[in-house]
Amino acid sequence: MRDRKLLSSFLRENAVTVMFVLLCALCLALSGLAPSHVMFELFGRLSRNAFLVLALIIPIVAGMGINFAITIGAMAAQISLLWVLEWGIPGTLGFVVAALMTVPIAGFFGFLIGKLLNKMKGQEMIGSMILGYFANGLYQLLFLFIFGNLIPLSNPSLVIKGSVGVANTMDLSLEGGLKYALDGLWRLPFKQALYVFMAVIAVYCVVRFALSSERDIKRLAVCLAFPIAACLLIQIPALQALFITVNVPMATFGLVALLCLFNVVIMRTRLGQQFRAVGQSGAVANASGINVNRVRIIAIMISTVLAGWGQLIFVQNMGSLQTYGAHEQVGLYAGAAILVGGASIVRATNAQALLGCILFHLLFIVAPDAGKNVFGNAAIGEYFRVFISYGVIAVALVIHAWSGAQRRKPANAIREAAK
Repeated sequence: MRDRKLLSSFLRENAVTVMFVLLCALCLALSGLAPSHVMFELFGRLSRNAFLVLALIIPIVAGMGINFAITIGAMAAQISLLWVLEWGIPGTLGFVVAALMTVPIAGFFGFLIGKLLNKMKGQEMIGSMILGYFANGLYQLLFLFIFGNLIPLSNPSLVIKGSVGVANTMDLSLEGGLKYALDGLWRLPFKQALYVFMAVIAVYCVVRFALSSERDIKRLAVCLAFPIAACLLIQIPALQALFITVNVPMATFGLVALLCLFNVVIMRTRLGQQFRAVGQSGAVANASGINVNRVRIIAIMISTVLAGWGQLIFVQNMGSLQTYGAHEQVGLYAGAAILVGGASIVRATNAQALLGCILFHLLFIVAPDAGKNVFGNAAIGEYFRVFISYGVIAVALVIHAWSGAQRRKPANAIREAAK
């Protein structure tokens, strides 16, 4: 009976994740795609999307739900990118300059977003989504009328031919472009990349053990067991064949790993504890002397800046920028991905963000081919995955509302009894 209750609780709390695992398995079987091709596509999507998904964690912990306004952070990155291309700063240097320029622009936008969201507490998710739509109108005005007209651009490839405004597409593969500015720094075959990352994990475990006041040998052994097991498993020929086409952009995944570490470390600081306190109860946090509004603004500013960097990673991987459309679905897809991993609008972790990113984009890879094989039309799979993007957010909101109602029932019963 106890095991049945535990299973029921697990399925209820992870209904969206379980559903996606089953959907991915079914679509993978129906797609007919070679597993090695799926892994190749999946690692490409992870390298350009994981950073954006991880950028959502801090506002969730701070009790502000999914920050759909990361779309505005993506716009800030694209403004920075435009000027880097205008100045002709190529490659990795151009990427670094764009990243540095993104910090003050996205930080300022994040400050304004935080101030506005503090005026609509309890409605942050819908508020941030509407802010994204509003900002998109200003972005269109900036790129269609102000840039190239009021603010001239000397690079002819950036301007609409025969008109004013920024071109619909910026090709980053041209001379002075930023294509693979980060991805191309260091690439390794999957097997070698695995050795590098597992070695880093092993060194971290040993250093942590050496610096710890309580040196627990068993804990160290458990910590080292994972990298050792991974290195042994990759020796299996079937697994090697699965990842044979995968070349890992080490610098990109290194930044993803650093962001994961940042999320862990900041939660152990005083600021991180304030994020948690505000997320659990704003009233209690305020009574404890925490400036709730300030903490919420900081959470949104960090998320917006990280989203700007994530958009730069995305764009340099794609090799081109759709000037007027590249940012539009950033918030929706990142929000759906983190929810797929088992996160909620009140709780999220690195593991949930990465798992959600894997499952969400795996479905994006296999759904069109599965739709083509089953219904004779690949568009069916495209429609299905767009429906899933919105549907998973709706399901998460319904589950959150239902859980809140269940938690309130005992309190309401006590109040009724007291009357």
